[in-house]
Amino acid sequence: MTTRRTVLLGLTALGLSACVAGGGGSGAAAQGPGPGMTPVPNAGYDAWVAGFLPRAQARGISSATLDSAFARAGFLPGVIEKDRSQTEFERSLQDYLAIAASDERVSKGRAAMARYSGVLNQISDRYGVEPQVIAAVWGLESFYGERRGAINVISATSTLAYEGRRGPFFEQQLVAALKILQNGDTTPANMTGSWAGAMGHTQFIPTSYLLFAVDFTGDGRADIWSDDPTDSLASTAAYLARSGWTRGQPWGVEVRLPPGFAGPFGRGTTRSAADWGAMGVRDMNGGLVPNHGPASILIPAGPSGPAFMVFRNFGAILRYNNAENYAIGVGHLSDRLAGGPPIRGTFPPDAQGMTIQDRQELQRRLTAAGFDTGGTDGVIGAKTTAAISAWQQSRGLPVTGQATLQVLDALR
Repeated sequence: MTTRRTVLLGLTALGLSACVAGGGGSGAAAQGPGPGMTPVPNAGYDAWVAGFLPRAQARGISSATLDSAFARAGFLPGVIEKDRSQTEFERSLQDYLAIAASDERVSKGRAAMARYSGVLNQISDRYGVEPQVIAAVWGLESFYGERRGAINVISATSTLAYEGRRGPFFEQQLVAALKILQNGDTTPANMTGSWAGAMGHTQFIPTSYLLFAVDFTGDGRADIWSDDPTDSLASTAAYLARSGWTRGQPWGVEVRLPPGFAGPFGRGTTRSAADWGAMGVRDMNGGLVPNHGPASILIPAGPSGPAFMVFRNFGAILRYNNAENYAIGVGHLSDRLAGGPPIRGTFPPDAQGMTIQDRQELQRRLTAAGFDTGGTDGVIGAKTTAAISAWQQSRGLPVTGQATLQVLDALR
């Protein structure tokens, strides 16, 4: 989850979160702290902490809180590695949705909604955000609580503040995390999350927690770390509500564009649904899109790919994470959780000329040949790349690791 700044965590500037980095071919992050996530001695880090402590005290953090928080904290080399390598996994919308709105994520989401239907309905009644929208954020951020992260947040944020690409930003997160501890909302041992300090079922960074977290259960603290997701889900609804979510209005709808339609495209241009209709834009059943306020047309995969008409609620999701793929992912997953269909538009082939069906076949054939791709979602990631490389090496071919039509033809 992000603050309302343009500096983002999760699925944009800090790369795909663990729950969406998965999928058969993409190499899902393992659960638990993982390699490099145990503190190691580092003199530079120790010196930085010594200099930070007076700055923290000047911002109201007590010596007792600092002593308690840093008793178990330390430099995490794995956090720096993650921060420096995260940009390599930029996904196309097709790949993103193949993971974010996979059949498994939809089925798990519907089961989670049924299990927590009473709580979700109560939260929806209080904050005016539909249950399926809250559940969609939950699904994208932590796979419905299964992937919340197990890294010490004080260690992670202090490591990034010391040596990360954006030291001042992460020092701000570290101070916010210390304020959370000082307020008694959780303990240092219990304050765990992602390598970038995002916490709980819906992955709040510390500053967002201070701004938006709510105590829905009434036990005196907003416990987003509990196995019980109630406070996390309510906090997400509160965040979206304060960001302008309007109940009863869609985030957007998939649309058909008339032949030769030249736009305008992008969130910078809005028209009424009637105006777009007069230009030939229709819903996927051929009808006019109802009026839901100012609307923009997005074509994230280009003019030959799916098109979307998006409304004000799309902007509310973007305030949670300012990435169009993320907002479309939350919106589309929420529609699927409510019984809606998959995307009906056709995505163009990738840069190698392969469709998602080609990539899925490639993964199936590699796995059948003994080179495990970890699944067959059509998303090319670390596992599929490694499988292709191993297969090429076994055949005495140049090792490229690239998913191409030539590789697929050779496997057939």
